[in-house]
Amino acid sequence: MLTGKVAVVTGGTRGIGRAVVEKFLRNHAHVVLCGSRQATADRAVDELKTVDPSWYVEGIAPDLTRYESVKGAFQSVLERHGHIDILVNNAGVSSREPFAEYTPELFRRVMALNVESVFHCTRAVYEAMAAQGGGVILNTGSMVTKSGQPSGMAYPTGKAAVDGLTVSLARELGPLGIRVNAVAPGIVDTDMTHSVPPEVLAPLTARIPLRRIADPGEIAGAFLFLASPAAAYITGEILHVDGGALI
Repeated sequence: MLTGKVAVVTGGTRGIGRAVVEKFLRNHAHVVLCGSRQATADRAVDELKTVDPSWYVEGIAPDLTRYESVKGAFQSVLERHGHIDILVNNAGVSSREPFAEYTPELFRRVMALNVESVFHCTRAVYEAMAAQGGGVILNTGSMVTKSGQPSGMAYPTGKAAVDGLTVSLARELGPLGIRVNAVAPGIVDTDMTHSVPPEVLAPLTARIPLRRIADPGEIAGAFLFLASPAAAYITGEILHVDGGALI
């Protein structure tokens, strides 16, 4: 579905991002994954290569909170490949501190990675996508923009900002052939979920109509669909993949 496409995936070393990288590789994309450190990115590349040595995957580690770092890294990708067709803004950080314990520094840290990095990466590929006549930008949202969460308010706040960026850029960049969408997962079997105590997770799972949490590959399937020609007339959508949790 993605033969010949070059995709950049931030937060691509684990969890949903790693599943997206693998799903794209299985569909014949060239994938550049971004990690928090170069060693982490290189290790993810090595692990993926053991699955299929023919996969074209490489790792980079720009500081996503600094535009110049992102711009330089993405420019290097453009110089190597000539184009970037798909950008997945998946990197992010969660927080569970109650409001009374929130500090301005913590709030800024969550916003920097969850919101500013999306702007930085999108801005860094915008001109190349416009010049080549189109592209796909996919953002990772969350169902908590609708449901909220009882603590860690910066996370749903940042994801709501990502939703606003998604629909606004879909309107502005659509005439350039650039589609912008988001995938809003529910509860997913990732490291973030593993840190939730079972007594907290169990009642949440029980309220999901499908009665289970998602596998990361199921979320990655939504990204693949939106990145593919099958979604050529879809832009400005926030696709909820949550097992019906918000029904």
